[in-house]
Amino acid sequence: MAQANPMLSLDALTFQNAKAALEQGCTAIGAGETVFDLGGVKAADSSALALMLAWQRRAHAQGRALAFANVPANIDALAKLYGVDELIARA
Repeated sequence: MAQANPMLSLDALTFQNAKAALEQGCTAIGAGETVFDLGGVKAADSSALALMLAWQRRAHAQGRALAFANVPANIDALAKLYGVDELIARA
């Protein structure tokens, strides 16, 4: 199994940092990362789901799969609420 991404270092996935987080994730995907560890995320809103899906689309466009490890409970709850929990790949 691939190791969780050391290049993705985010403590929040919110509307306020979504653009920077998207760029950081895309850079990591471009460098070949296939697992993002979200264990350090302390604050998240629905932007987190949009980011995760966007990162997965970017990885897919590059012929790779992207999975997420240590997804915080609040992101899981939002994913279930919005009916997209099955779209989020888990490591």
